[in-house]
Amino acid sequence: MSIEWISKLRDIVVDSLNKSWLPFPIDEGLCESWKRGLESANSSTALYTSCMYHLAPVIEKAVESLEKYGATRGGLRSSLAAIAAKTFGGVLLKPDRAEVGRADEVLKRIYGLLRKSGVEFRLLDREIYSGALLYELGLVDDFAAYARRVALFFKERGIKRIITVDPHTHYVLEKIYPKYVDGFDIEVVSYLDLIKPGGVTLKGFAIHDSCLYARFLGRYDAVRKLLAAGEPVEDPFVTGRETAQCCGGPVESLFPDVARKVAETRVRELSRLSKRVVLLCPICYVNLKRASGGGLELYYLPEVVQT
Repeated sequence: MSIEWISKLRDIVVDSLNKSWLPFPIDEGLCESWKRGLESANSSTALYTSCMYHLAPVIEKAVESLEKYGATRGGLRSSLAAIAAKTFGGVLLKPDRAEVGRADEVLKRIYGLLRKSGVEFRLLDREIYSGALLYELGLVDDFAAYARRVALFFKERGIKRIITVDPHTHYVLEKIYPKYVDGFDIEVVSYLDLIKPGGVTLKGFAIHDSCLYARFLGRYDAVRKLLAAGEPVEDPFVTGRETAQCCGGPVESLFPDVARKVAETRVRELSRLSKRVVLLCPICYVNLKRASGGGLELYYLPEVVQT
């Protein structure tokens, strides 16, 4: 691991958050297009995306560059990568447009599922990042400072309850913010808890659980309740609450080679059960997509459930 790269990565993320509320230099409108034409209630409950589904294709492109330049290695390659990172930190990362369109549709699906389930909520005037990556990288002081900014953002808008749509955002808001933000008392709920079970458009798929949802946030059973109609293929080891393996994230920004190896192992395990996999996390999606090379059909849970 190159200390030089960690320092450059920290500078890129912190500088971008300070400028745009987003962890990478991207078009700020990227996270907003999905809301076009949707109604927003006058409510103290907000649907909060943290831009995670739209950041997924950005992360995919960034990790490809990290692998190409060998940023995490020491020596000459790391020095060259650190130079490249200066440019990387100053230009717009352009994700695959098809993946951006998919992110739009996933969030519209979540919006529709919540509305059909009778949940009232507002849409934020802009999507800002939660800061989860800072905490996951161990940059605790930077995280604490940024978390206070985010908390103030919500307070100024009268937000008292947040509906999250991914595990990383949910975990950091529910479990970590109260440790670093004095008086943080916003209620944090997952869309998984609010949408009503109904039909499922797939049959015989495997479930790839988010480690955070399954082991630390208590959503393992909730996921299966929502997907039960699709008769998922389960295995006590491959899809067990405590035994299911990780996708390799979020270490892809530090150890892309390690992340790929972990993801390849996970792909082999899931492939034994089904070539169709339903997942719940944008980071898991990126890692399994890269590792499978198209060998798995990957679906986000909101794409297959009906109310």
